Amino acid sequence: MSTHHEAAREHRDTEALLAVLDAADRMPSATRLRARSYELLCPVPGSTVVDVGCGAGRAVAELAERGVHAVGVDTSPSMLAAARKRWPEGEFHEAGAENLPFADGSVRGYRADKVFHLLPEPERAVAEARRVLCPGGRIVLVGQDWDAIMIDSDDPVLTRTIVHARADLLATPRAGRQYRGLLLAGGFDEVTVEAHTSVFTEPAMLSLLARLAEPACAGGAVDRDQADAWLAEQRRRAEAGRFLVAIPFFVASAAA
Repeated sequence: MSTHHEAAREHRDTEALLAVLDAADRMPSATRLRARSYELLCPVPGSTVVDVGCGAGRAVAELAERGVHAVGVDTSPSMLAAARKRWPEGEFHEAGAENLPFADGSVRGYRADKVFHLLPEPERAVAEARRVLCPGGRIVLVGQDWDAIMIDSDDPVLTRTIVHARADLLATPRAGRQYRGLLLAGGFDEVTVEAHTSVFTEPAMLSLLARLAEPACAGGAVDRDQADAWLAEQRRRAEAGRFLVAIPFFVASAAA
């Protein structure tokens, strides 16, 4: 495949992912969860706060509105391009959670939202957060438990198979429930953990279910007919106003 075609496909994939993320971010429960994460950061006006895995930069913009110097980092050039386009006044860098572009003790706040489940060694990211945070700085981790996603369905066994198969394709699908242990092992103090469950009933979230079913099908956990039948049932539920997905999120905070 030519480089042009690869670039076009990457652009389409990014746009599709952004559409899913934007739909989720606009949900009242998601807005409340972000606000809670900012509150737990205890932002100090003028201080530097890094948002790791910033994606399209929404949190960077919202943190800047709270008077801090917010910096977004992400490993995806396409996501960073979208962030810079959407928030041209923001500061964004290409970097991974294990290698942040900050000096020791130079950051007052560290936030990572839906990031650690992608990391094969999340303890390395915690150590890097500890390095860049100043004494007394705050860390806040937010993330869903991929193994515990709840979906109303006529076929709970198939639903469970799809959810668990998708989770098993991730590096650390149960990172959320591990936040407390990771922070304690990383030398953080005042560690607290909250659990919030976001409930989605809007048809816009059907695209999320496709992102569960398609990888499960590609990985061989279910066949094409099973995946198609499951998605068709979910579409019928959405059309009838009977659609429901509930996702547990863990929110952990601590002091350096």
